[in-house]
Amino acid sequence: MTACAIEGGSTGAAATAEPEPERGTEPDPEPGPGPETRPVAEPGPRPGAEPVATDRPEPRTGPEPRPGPGPGLSAPVRTGPGPVPATAPEEDPAPRSRVAAPPPPAGITLTADGAYAARLTAAPGPPGERSWYPERWTLDGPEPYAVPLPLDQPEEPDSEVAPLADGRVLIRRRVADRQMFSLLYPAGPGTGELLLGTVEHPEMTLLPPSPDGRCVYALAAGERGSSLWLVAGGPRGPEEVARVAGHCSGGTWLDREGRMLALDRREPGGGPVKAVAVDLGRWGEVTPLLQIAPESDDRLLLADTDSGLLLIRSDAPGHDRLGWGVLGSCLPVRFPECLRLPEAVATPFAVQPGQMLMPESCAVALRIDGARGSWVGVWRPTGRRLHQFAAPLGWLSGAGCWSREGVLRLPYANAATSCGVAMLEAPEDVEPSCVTGRTEDGDDGTEPSGALAAPVVCKPVPLGQAPLHGAVRPD
Repeated sequence: MTACAIEGGSTGAAATAEPEPERGTEPDPEPGPGPETRPVAEPGPRPGAEPVATDRPEPRTGPEPRPGPGPGLSAPVRTGPGPVPATAPEEDPAPRSRVAAPPPPAGITLTADGAYAARLTAAPGPPGERSWYPERWTLDGPEPYAVPLPLDQPEEPDSEVAPLADGRVLIRRRVADRQMFSLLYPAGPGTGELLLGTVEHPEMTLLPPSPDGRCVYALAAGERGSSLWLVAGGPRGPEEVARVAGHCSGGTWLDREGRMLALDRREPGGGPVKAVAVDLGRWGEVTPLLQIAPESDDRLLLADTDSGLLLIRSDAPGHDRLGWGVLGSCLPVRFPECLRLPEAVATPFAVQPGQMLMPESCAVALRIDGARGSWVGVWRPTGRRLHQFAAPLGWLSGAGCWSREGVLRLPYANAATSCGVAMLEAPEDVEPSCVTGRTEDGDDGTEPSGALAAPVVCKPVPLGQAPLHGAVRPD
């Protein structure tokens, strides 16, 4: 497994890998974006930090353009029963998210291949008296459908569920200061349950299902140390597989085998948050993964195992910004200007698979949260523009997956459709000019993120030897 400096902007030194624990979780959403975006004062980079590529264009005069859909994207098309969800708006996607709707459904977790999903949902009833139960969605057939998995007693709303590739659903329940784990599956007209065991810990969080489809891990985080547990897929029930010094959060898989896991860690004595790689094939060996600046919080949000594309959140530029890089690259992290939304927070949740060795061509789906609700963004590193679209009514926000052909599938549930999938085709981006390095048309509500540079072939560096200084983007 190799990783090194992450690709950066038109100029700047390398921003690479080095670990640390986290100061907490993702920052709370800023006030939401309205149709008119207003520039805000931006603090300077942290003292002592290496220069960071921000891909920032020359400032424009006059009001910022209104965000709107880019060209080449068809309206969402539903599969499954029910009415067609909200389509992409012509001018401003945010108002559509305010359509009257039932209480927002709980989140949903998808398998790595997007074939199954699971969520905790509630039967109709007055608030405070609703009965919660797990539900499995099947998404790889001609029509999506949901299978309820209730037991004799309702579940607590703080329980967590995760789907497996064989269609079973793992559930984590908290009972006093213990965590209980079971597998649920359809059994005739009822629900079968296989008890896996318990862990004596007051708080645990399920990590995203392993790419192998068989295993699920849970993280028990403490201030001075965190433990990683294999709670499904092991030979003998829940077992501890790794201990990591410091407080850990996050959880992103770096390979298809489910061996390399990235966590965001804060050292026991305090300090900034740094992403580290945990090798489950070597008894939880921890290796630094990200260090953009010595005092910056550098978190890994998403990784694509085919192309090596990494999506990063860091405050190295002076405040939290979204950046991208490539696992195994020797170029610094880049922070595209088009992903900087002064009155909203964008969080990536899915990367287009199958783009072998072509990270810049991967389509990335982002959840955009603002004062007017949540909607969907689509962006490619090579396109350098953010396309924005209204989400389907009842979208299970932050959930979705890409096909290899570039179709984004968004699960939703509302009063008219209990199980639906809206589909968006990734828009085409205007080709950058080979002379100026800028897009030919800048009237889509976004800014080009910087000049292009010739590709550079770099030899991958072992994860622990990633350079921290000196890798400058060539002219």
